[in-house]
Amino acid sequence: MATLTVRNLDDAVVRRLRIRAAEHGRSAEAEHREILKAVLIGVESPATRQQVAERLAEFRRRTGRRGAPASAALLEETRAARLQSLAGTEP
Repeated sequence: MATLTVRNLDDAVVRRLRIRAAEHGRSAEAEHREILKAVLIGVESPATRQQVAERLAEFRRRTGRRGAPASAALLEETRAARLQSLAGTEP
C-alpha cells in the first residue's frame, strides 16, 4: 500500500474532516481513505441503521432548542395569509 501526505489544508477543512470521521466512528485517517474511495472509485460503505439513528439523534440534540415555531403553526399562518390574499382583504 502507498502512503499519501496532504499539506496546506485549511483549518476549516481539517475540522470538518475530523467531525465527519467522528460521526462515522472512524479515525481521521480511515475517513480520508473512505472519502478518496468514494470520490475516485465510487465505493462508499452505506450507513447502518444504528449510524443513521445516532446521526439523527445528534442533529435533533443540536437543533432542538432553537425556539423555531412548529410546522403546523407556520402552515396555518401561510394558509391564513393565502386566504386573505385570495379574498382581497390584505392589509
